[in-house]
Amino acid sequence: MSGLPHQPRLPWLGRLPWLTRLTRLTRLTRLTRSRRVRSLGIACFLSALAAVITGPSGDADHPLAGITGSFAWPRVIIFVAAALGLWVALLGGGHLASRVRALTSRARAAVMPPASMPLAPGGGDGAGPPASAGPFRRIAAPVTGRHGARLGHLALLAVALAVPPALSTAAQQALVGEIGVYALLALGLNVVVGYAGLLDLGYIAFFAIGAYTTAYVTSAEAMPWHAPWQINPFFALPVALVVAAVAGVVLGGPTLRLRGDYLAIVTLGFGEIVQLLANNADGVTGGPRGVFGLPPLSVDLPGVRYSWGLNPLPYYYLLVVLIVLVMVVFGRWERSRTGRAWTAIRQDEIAAEATGVATIRMKLLAFAVGASVSGFAGVVLATKQFFNPQSFGLQASLLVLTIVIFGGMGSRLGVVLGALVLQGTAFLLRDTVPPADRFIYFGAVVVLMMIFRPSGLLPPRRHRALPRQDVPGAPPVPAAAGAGLVGAAVGATAGAGQDSVIAPGAAPGPGPLPAPGASSGSGTVPVPGPGPGAGTGPGVGPGTEPAP
Repeated sequence: MSGLPHQPRLPWLGRLPWLTRLTRLTRLTRLTRSRRVRSLGIACFLSALAAVITGPSGDADHPLAGITGSFAWPRVIIFVAAALGLWVALLGGGHLASRVRALTSRARAAVMPPASMPLAPGGGDGAGPPASAGPFRRIAAPVTGRHGARLGHLALLAVALAVPPALSTAAQQALVGEIGVYALLALGLNVVVGYAGLLDLGYIAFFAIGAYTTAYVTSAEAMPWHAPWQINPFFALPVALVVAAVAGVVLGGPTLRLRGDYLAIVTLGFGEIVQLLANNADGVTGGPRGVFGLPPLSVDLPGVRYSWGLNPLPYYYLLVVLIVLVMVVFGRWERSRTGRAWTAIRQDEIAAEATGVATIRMKLLAFAVGASVSGFAGVVLATKQFFNPQSFGLQASLLVLTIVIFGGMGSRLGVVLGALVLQGTAFLLRDTVPPADRFIYFGAVVVLMMIFRPSGLLPPRRHRALPRQDVPGAPPVPAAAGAGLVGAAVGATAGAGQDSVIAPGAAPGPGPLPAPGASSGSGTVPVPGPGPGAGTGPGVGPGTEPAP
């Protein structure tokens, strides 16, 4: 470097205060980007949160007594040690997770047959293990894949049916009023938020509509305004379903053009309007004194008469039946054309509409289906216990939304487990934690979940389409075929009914693909492009024009 001129040193540059502060800030920024420092901060925050939660409470005269008492000398050592232990666990979590993934992949390779091996003896497409599979694979074949998932669901259902009779009456009441009802509500909101991607903050309003509809058609004394005839509460189930679905369409109609935060604000206003109407319409709903005295669910058949009464177990088993029925129906719906349309709207509504999805009809259907499920929950609530307009506040709506996000948006089993974990935690803390401090635990559980598993407790499985060459007897598909078909569809939509010029890089195959509707005598002029073929559409670009 002798050819370069000598650069004089500038000792005064290091004495500038702003430059020194900038250098320190840069070093601090680099330090905070370190994974170890971030893990230490998370561990310290969680340990401090646990210290505050489990510490003493302050009062009006000494508001900071709880904070100072939480970090007193004997206690602070325990929580500092807990923070250091959690930090070490977080640092080693990545290595441990990689080891677990490696062991899981090895176990899966030992159990499942290779992809190139036929699925049934003789090369068919049956469900049995191949003849060349080892004994361990043949033994484990019935409990892996789809059969294993079904066995797991049946095992969970058996536990849900067998455990409640052994619990206390208070726990059974919590299973009905706090876990089962909110699991059913979360399944309904999961259609709107998880499937269609529409943020609804007023979902609890449909719950109120279902409950008040049940009171209107089943009792002449529960509310000032009642039907001229009364029906069995079981027959109120379809009535509440239809009324709540109509309310969902009424809410979805004016909000079809809204998205994101604007849709959330409108639905929030709808929920508040329904609660205020129920609270102020004394001559219709009974106002703030609430609704009580509804007849319980009962079966009145020739020779058979059974009333649910005050025992919570029959209501629990009814909720289990409703939840399983809703999960099965939604599972079928998710794999149908309607479910795929909801998925397209959730991912990109503009692209879904451009590809022919009836977005308006699908969004209205999502609102109606989600609202109808909350009508079921309203019937169970109305026939089981007392309720008033305060039961349908904003806090309840946000709780249902939290359950959906916590369990996993789009996952049916996930939202049920989310209701069990969150509402079960609230029940366990009922006798040990003061009411003012329960939300701290609730928030801590949600914060931990969002840090370590942001996709939810049990996120939905993303179904991947298999390549055509994996299907026996199907011809292979070129790599660019998928993109070519999309380009051809878009070009055909744009250039229908006119002579078209080939756009670069779309349809599969070496030759151009004319637009549908073009005249039989017209030709197409190919435009060079990087793709293997061409899509159709109107001429865009310099030097492109229809052939004579």
